[in-house]
Amino acid sequence: MIKSLGTYEFPSRSRQELYGDDILVNVLRRDSMFFCSAAMFRAPKAMKWSDFVENMVMPYVTSDPDFDAGKEITWQLVDEDFTPDPEKSLAENGVQHKHTISLIGA
Repeated sequence: MIKSLGTYEFPSRSRQELYGDDILVNVLRRDSMFFCSAAMFRAPKAMKWSDFVENMVMPYVTSDPDFDAGKEITWQLVDEDFTPDPEKSLAENGVQHKHTISLIGA
């Protein structure tokens, strides 16, 4: 059971409709001693997966001195194995508002 320290004001201030064509995406590097939790990115739903990884994810994860860019990365979307299509958008790849994408193996 979780106890709240105060009352929660509904509706949520981070609900998707407040972001228009953007979504919030959590990115977690699993098994990292450098990152202890996921980072959240605001990205357009229509952004190609390859652009999201190149322009948002990689600048973040490469700040970890143990990150090995030469290793193959496997992905999970909400704790399920995931093989994204680099040419499709986040939405077309099934990424929704506040989903967590995990990197494994790099």
